[in-house]
Amino acid sequence: MRALIRCAFVAMGFAFAANAAAQTPARIVFYTNWFAEAEHGGFYQALGQGLYKRQGLDVQIRMGGPQVNGLQLLLAGQMDVFMGYDIQTLSALEQGLPVLTLAATFQKDPAVIIAHPGVKRLEDLKGKHIYVSAASNTTFWPWLVSRYGFNDAQKRPYAFSVQPFLADRNAAQQGYVTSEPHSIEKAGVRPVVFLLADLGYPPYAQTLVTTRSVLQKKRDALRRFVQASAEGWKSYLADPAPGNALIKKDNPQMEDDLIAYGVQKMKEHGLVTGGDAARLGILAMTEARWQRTHQFMVDAKLLKRPVDPRQAYTLDIMKEVKVLP
Repeated sequence: MRALIRCAFVAMGFAFAANAAAQTPARIVFYTNWFAEAEHGGFYQALGQGLYKRQGLDVQIRMGGPQVNGLQLLLAGQMDVFMGYDIQTLSALEQGLPVLTLAATFQKDPAVIIAHPGVKRLEDLKGKHIYVSAASNTTFWPWLVSRYGFNDAQKRPYAFSVQPFLADRNAAQQGYVTSEPHSIEKAGVRPVVFLLADLGYPPYAQTLVTTRSVLQKKRDALRRFVQASAEGWKSYLADPAPGNALIKKDNPQMEDDLIAYGVQKMKEHGLVTGGDAARLGILAMTEARWQRTHQFMVDAKLLKRPVDPRQAYTLDIMKEVKVLP
């Protein structure tokens, strides 16, 4: 009898321990690629509306920025998911780094070239000054050179200010469709905006990147994170107020009118809900799209060694997540 009682208490102990473990939220640390902004709204919405919590997750959103090397922190185990970029992931794969993309927030890269009124076609900017950042050399600039015949003599350093553009009516500059055109409009100029994705520039943007080891250890938690994030984006585009409150909490300098402009442009251009997401669900990806980005990088000599693009992503998570717009 004593033995039976002892066994019963041991069994109860195991049951309580198992139940406590089941109720402990799985922790996911997620770094964005910049200071909190509308472009991150769906993730903040999922946090603010308790969508992550409902999935049994304890999600911490941490802001990126110019001083944050997200890929390095991911590989060092300081986070579980990083807001990355197809081109960066394929380049990391070329270096033998074990990174893997789970999903894609933006079906279109929001990169734009902005010109003054009167410019009708992007090719009309051939030979004119274009303010671009150094990072463009490994992203959209080689595409512009190949597609439109631009050349390096046109480039001028972009210091993340619209003032040089405003001072030179013959110049153009890079930007995001969700932000820089708004600043230019506030300065009294109605710019001409060319969304490169609509002209054939292939990458997804703001992808959800992890490492192979994290995926192996936390696969189910990552699936739930992607599920709740997709639901968060659907909710944010319907009513962004909960997400915006948390965006402004993390980034108090973010202005209401810029957030509203960003939301408007994301809807207008179908950044989140267009493309593959329209039929496969928010955050969707396809093999064909990854192949296009890989081929662009090969043609532009952005990859120096052969890379199998299928090693840069997995579609398994998104096969279990389908949140239609």
